[in-house]
Amino acid sequence: MHNNKYQYHGYSVSPSAHPLPDGWFAANLLLERDDADSAETAQYQFDALDYFVNEKQAVRHAARWARNWVDTRG
Repeated sequence: MHNNKYQYHGYSVSPSAHPLPDGWFAANLLLERDDADSAETAQYQFDALDYFVNEKQAVRHAARWARNWVDTRG
């Protein structure tokens, strides 16, 4: 798998695809945000957002999902 990590509105966004035994790929996502008021990092992990026939589609979906999540929740 490729490193798909990027920054978006203060979040580190890591979309990924997990290959499944049946040949499909699960779209997964890890979001991280440093808390300016403390030394802690908030992490949000989302597994199996949806399923796709190839890795590229799964990663692309997870990246779009991340942008929507950040835009609607900040």
